[in-house]
Amino acid sequence: MSRVLIIGAGGVGTVTAFKCAEVKAVFSDIMLASRTKSKCDRIAADVAAKYPDRTKIQTAQVDADNVSELVELIRSFQPKVLINVALPYQDLNIMDACLETGVHYVDTANYEPRDVAKFEYKWQWAYQDKFKEAGLMALLGCGFDPGQTQIYTAHAAKHHFDEIHYLDIVDCNGGDHGKAFATNFNPEINIREITAKGKYWEEGAWHEIDAMSIHQPITYHNIGERESYLLYHEELESLVKNFPTIKRARFWMTFGQEYLTHLRVMENIGITGIKPVKFKGVDIVPLEFLKEILPAPESLGENYVGETSIGCYMKGIKDGKERTCFVWNNCEHQKAYADTLSQGVSYTTGVPAMLGTKLMMTGEWMKPGVYNVEEMNPDPFMAQVGGYGLPWNEIIDIDVPFVDY
Repeated sequence: MSRVLIIGAGGVGTVTAFKCAEVKAVFSDIMLASRTKSKCDRIAADVAAKYPDRTKIQTAQVDADNVSELVELIRSFQPKVLINVALPYQDLNIMDACLETGVHYVDTANYEPRDVAKFEYKWQWAYQDKFKEAGLMALLGCGFDPGQTQIYTAHAAKHHFDEIHYLDIVDCNGGDHGKAFATNFNPEINIREITAKGKYWEEGAWHEIDAMSIHQPITYHNIGERESYLLYHEELESLVKNFPTIKRARFWMTFGQEYLTHLRVMENIGITGIKPVKFKGVDIVPLEFLKEILPAPESLGENYVGETSIGCYMKGIKDGKERTCFVWNNCEHQKAYADTLSQGVSYTTGVPAMLGTKLMMTGEWMKPGVYNVEEMNPDPFMAQVGGYGLPWNEIIDIDVPFVDY
C-alpha cells in the first residue's frame, strides 16, 4: 500500500481519483491538488460518497508552474508516485519536482511549449539519465491515446507478429453531449492539437500535411461509418522508435461537420490563436479566453449519450506469412458517468493512468528511467484493464478497411 499524489482536477483528474479510490489495497492514501482547491474538494466529496469506507481523499492548492510549490507539497504528503493530469506545459516542472523529492512520475500527455503547438517527446526523453541515476521511474503517456493504443500495439507485437509493418490508430467519439460546440478534453490542448499540421510516418521519414486535409470514411464497431481525419498524435513518435519495423504509422480521428464549421469560424476570427493580444491594456491569449467560455469537459458527462471506439489496425508478418490484427475498446459515456461522474473521453484516459500507476507500485512495471508505455510488458495491463471498465477486443487476420493496405 502506498500514497499517490494526483495533480490536476479536470475530467481526467476526476476519473483518476475515483479509480485510485477503488483500488484501496494499492492506494492507501490519495491527495488531489490543483490551482483551484474547490474543484479538488468537490471531487473528494463525490469520491467519499461512493467509497465511504476508505480514507477520505486529501486536497491541496498548488501552482504546477511553480517547482518550489510542488516540492513543498510533495514533501509534506510524501507520495510514492505522482500522477500528472495537469496541462502538458507543466510536465517538465513536475518532473523536476519529482527528481528533487525522490518520487516516481506518471503522465498522460507529452510536454509542449506554451508558445508553440508542437508535440514532441525530446524534452522528456532527455530526462532518462537523471531519472535512472536517481533510481526513479517516469512513465510517459499512460492514458488511452497516447497510452492504451501503444499497449495494444505492444500486445500484438508480442503475441501476433514477428514484424509490424503498418499501423493505423483510429479514434471515434460517437457520442452526443447536446452542446453546440464543446471539446471532450481541455479545450486549449484539444484545439491546438487539431489545428496544427498533420503528420504521418512512412518509409523512414515524417510527412507533413495541411491540417485536416486528408480524410476518409472508416467504420467503427457499434457506431458505424464516420468521416475520419489524419492528425499527428504523439504516440506515433515513440511507436516508430520502439518498433522500427513499422513502415507506416498514422492516426485518424472523427469530427462532425458542425464541430468543424464552428472551429473554422473561430480560426478565421482569430479566437484560436496562441499569441498574446492586448485587451484593455492587458495581454491575453485568445485560446485561453476561449477555454474559459466553452463548457468544461468535466461538465458534459451527465447528459452524454453514445460511445467512443478507439483501436489499432496492424498489418505485418508472422512465421513468414502476412497477418492483420485489430485491437479496440468501446466505452459508453453513460457507463463512464455511472462509475465516475465523468464522460467517456475522460474515463478512457483516467483508467489507464490509474492502472499504469498501480503496476508501477506493485513492481510489475517498475524500473529506473524514462519510458513510454509500450516499453513495458503489456500482459499485466491487458489482463486487468477490462476489470476496471475498459474491456478490449481483438480480431486476427481480417480485411483491414484501408484500401492502400
